[in-house]
Amino acid sequence: MAGALVGGAFLSGFINVVFDRLLTTDAVNLVLSKKLGPDLVERLKTALLGAEGLVADAEMKQFSNPSVRKWLDSLRDVVYCAEDLLDAVLLKATTQKNASSSWSLSFFSNRDRDDIVDKMEWVVRRIENLRKQKDFLGLEKIPTGSSSWRTPTNSLVRGNVYGREDDKKALIKMLNDNNEHHLSVIAIVGIGGVGKTTLAQWLYNNQEEFMKGFDLKAWVYVSDKFEVVETTRNVIKQLHGGTCSIDDFNSLQNALKDELSKKKFFLVHDDVWSDDGDKWSNFMTPFQYGKKGSIVLLTTRGKNVALAVQNCRPYFLKGLSEDYCWSVFANNASFSESNGSVALEEIGRKIVKKCDGLPLAAETLGCLLRTKHDVEEYSLFARNSSSFNH
Repeated sequence: MAGALVGGAFLSGFINVVFDRLLTTDAVNLVLSKKLGPDLVERLKTALLGAEGLVADAEMKQFSNPSVRKWLDSLRDVVYCAEDLLDAVLLKATTQKNASSSWSLSFFSNRDRDDIVDKMEWVVRRIENLRKQKDFLGLEKIPTGSSSWRTPTNSLVRGNVYGREDDKKALIKMLNDNNEHHLSVIAIVGIGGVGKTTLAQWLYNNQEEFMKGFDLKAWVYVSDKFEVVETTRNVIKQLHGGTCSIDDFNSLQNALKDELSKKKFFLVHDDVWSDDGDKWSNFMTPFQYGKKGSIVLLTTRGKNVALAVQNCRPYFLKGLSEDYCWSVFANNASFSESNGSVALEEIGRKIVKKCDGLPLAAETLGCLLRTKHDVEEYSLFARNSSSFNH
């Protein structure tokens, strides 16, 4: 399972997996929200996000600073502990729900719940303490030029798209089936690193099979800071290909209505986190003025986001097969330059098993090994990463 993800290159993705489960698992939210209270739940979310923001810098510095490597080890251990606690809740909750078809707190005794609460409080304090060490260790959030620490995306396709032929066909069929609707909203839903943005980029640039007939298209990176006014302004800027100096919301909405009116459009909102139904209702108002067959495509980690957007249909994206993960890894590791060594491939495939079907993890590891082309270097990397196994 996701616990097979390793530290270093994998730790950031693994934190994403734990964070996603914390946000989207009803049973976990039921127990944590009722017993920990909203303040501690928010502290846990903030601690996880803050720690992940430092991982990229720590990954680079661990090789020259043993203290940073120990910091990564400690963070890995405490995140694994958080995952174990979530697993315990989910396992009992699933058993209980299968029996009664509803969630309740009764599937844990008071003693069990109190024990989980105590452990989760320890997890929160431990992650917060690790974050406080960042100045001493010289760790910094990698700047992105965005209000969020996440790296903004764009509409350009990077290299080959492996193992998604069935998903491409299914999505195109889903989108074409909605051509008779006035406006279709589709959400690609999946965990961090599974390839949602890559698939959206492929659709966005697919002129031959899909994009013919659209009058307008735009790509907007949303992330966790979904502000209706700013996002509306960003859509207008993308459609114009320039700036937008309008400030008040009424004028912005009318300007966007004028841009979209009587036109067939395809708009992508990438990396959406907000499940605030009121915000989405206000934001989407101008989109109803386009021509029949217009499409808004979202990418998101949470199914709750798809539920919050009116008339939105989700498409759930799963991980890649091990063979396709190997293709991603080999391409980024420049494996052909290693003359396709059988010995290197055997070691590389063992490393790829740790990716759990996440192409982003395979890509990251491949890039780390791009300049290494002999068995000894691959073996050393494999031994180092095996120490992170859960």
